[in-house]
Amino acid sequence: MEPITVRVHARDPISEAGVASELRARPEVRVVRAPNAEKARVVVVVADSVDDDALTLLRIVQRQGTSRAVLVAGRLDDGDLVKAVETGVVGLVRRNEATPDRLVSVIMAAAAGEGSVPPDLLGRLLDQVGKLQRHVLGPRGIMFTGLAPREVEVLRLLADGLDTCEIAQKLAYSERTVKNVVHDVTTRLQLRNRSHAVAYALREGLI
Repeated sequence: MEPITVRVHARDPISEAGVASELRARPEVRVVRAPNAEKARVVVVVADSVDDDALTLLRIVQRQGTSRAVLVAGRLDDGDLVKAVETGVVGLVRRNEATPDRLVSVIMAAAAGEGSVPPDLLGRLLDQVGKLQRHVLGPRGIMFTGLAPREVEVLRLLADGLDTCEIAQKLAYSERTVKNVVHDVTTRLQLRNRSHAVAYALREGLI
């Protein structure tokens, strides 16, 4: 298997060199440095805490779009977890738990598009998601997927092959309402057309 290219970034050179040295001994990964840093599939950010500087760096990594971010932090509490996840981090590890085996495991999961969170924080993250749905999204008629129930229903009927007129009749909507729903979904999710919207919804398990 091709080694996963990894870039290590830390605020202090000792931490960066230490983590990079541990990873270089592992055949599963290949540590890259400038000028090849942009080729990294995973960027490991090492920080004492999830402060503004760490969050800014994580956002920069996400904007570059080619790498997935793993955060190794000295401290991780509930608030830190939510802040890090909001930046797009897919893997979180406490520094005192970042053994070479654990870090490589999280890097491999990140490269595969999978998330890794310390077990004791996972339940709290799910609780935060539930609160967001109940208190913020739900009252506005939006599901955590970003789609309202009627948007899901329209997409489901499109997937069943119904046209605008048939959907309008089945849901007791006007045809204009159905067209507006489809337009809103495709615009908000940056989809090309109805077929793309249906394919997206099926792929994401929304319908």
